[in-house]
Amino acid sequence: MTQCPVPHGSVPLSGPRFQTDPVQLYRDMRRDQGSVAPVVLDGGIPAWLILGYRELHQVTNDPVLFSRDSDLWNQWEHIPDDWPLLPMIGRKQPSILYTVGERHTVRAAMISNALEAVDPFALKRYAEEFADDLIDGFCSTGRTDIIAAYAMLLPARVLAKIYGFSDEVGGPLVGALNDMIDGRERALAGQQHLGGAMFQLLADKHAEPGDDVATRMLEDPGGFTDEEVAQDLMVMMAAGHQPTADWMGNSLRLMLTDDRFAASLSGGRHSVAEAMNEVLWEDTPTQNVAGRWASRDTHLGGRHIRAGDLLLLGIAAANGDPQVRTDGSALTGGNNAFLSFGHGEHRCPFPAQETAEVIARTGIEVLLDRLPDVDLAVPEDQLTRRPSPWLRGLTELPVHFTPTPALGGQK
Repeated sequence: MTQCPVPHGSVPLSGPRFQTDPVQLYRDMRRDQGSVAPVVLDGGIPAWLILGYRELHQVTNDPVLFSRDSDLWNQWEHIPDDWPLLPMIGRKQPSILYTVGERHTVRAAMISNALEAVDPFALKRYAEEFADDLIDGFCSTGRTDIIAAYAMLLPARVLAKIYGFSDEVGGPLVGALNDMIDGRERALAGQQHLGGAMFQLLADKHAEPGDDVATRMLEDPGGFTDEEVAQDLMVMMAAGHQPTADWMGNSLRLMLTDDRFAASLSGGRHSVAEAMNEVLWEDTPTQNVAGRWASRDTHLGGRHIRAGDLLLLGIAAANGDPQVRTDGSALTGGNNAFLSFGHGEHRCPFPAQETAEVIARTGIEVLLDRLPDVDLAVPEDQLTRRPSPWLRGLTELPVHFTPTPALGGQK
């Protein structure tokens, strides 16, 4: 296998700077390379990272020139079958991620309709119940790691419930999801485990339909195959779980380390919403997204883009673009022009955004209600991030608090 050419000045899309200070890294890349920068993926695979807010809008608003069809990629001959990024940048799969045109529109409507039919009161109730159950597991100890014991477990359990999984099956999906998303040596195994669970769920729903997302997707008049529905459920689970877990973790980190949000620790609800909004601007869980492929030679941000080149959406970099953030101040209020849920026809469906917000906000509020004096158990500078270029989340968030009894049967 011959090595593919890598543009001069390319930055590896990995390494400690993505963990320690990605904001400064994106600033340096913008200074040295402009709004569209050459990067290198695992195995020496070249790609472009879009750093500019306007350029990202341009790419996501033009699905013909910048397609989601991964068959266009000009690097497939250099990609081994065991490439760890295949679950995130895979060959064209029968999922909505790689569907284009009218079929994508119909498919997106199928997903939105299935999610929109979820009873919002039931969704919040599930989030509260699972949150209480998880907190019962550590509330009497006086200390815990909020990431491992809480944030990394709650979204998947709630999503599994509304999708139609039993509680017993939903829990073990967390590890497979995390393996797949982190893009390391267990990525392919995680993808296979998740796929098997989805096909088993659909078999169960064919036999016994229910009031759940999976059943509604199977019954959609669009006539989608089980393979298509299973692939879409995998996408929905991956896109819904880990970013929501990191949204919770990053928001709690902000609230525990920034005096502006101290009031929330004594019951203030307004500060929870503001912290969550600020995180989507300043510390968004979804850092970079793969991707788009140029359908022909073109120019973007002063760069010559060849037909088949891969473009990665630099969500975090675009959110911090100085051309749209001229004063550099934190955006805590109601400004929702961030790109954290994507943009264009392939953006995260609005019902999915609402679902993530309900789960994350409920999880934070229940935690603060149950453990009102929760505080960091280590200095802030000891907190570290997972080694992923795609999602930005904490490896752990150690806290201490006054021990309290479990609710148990009191709920």
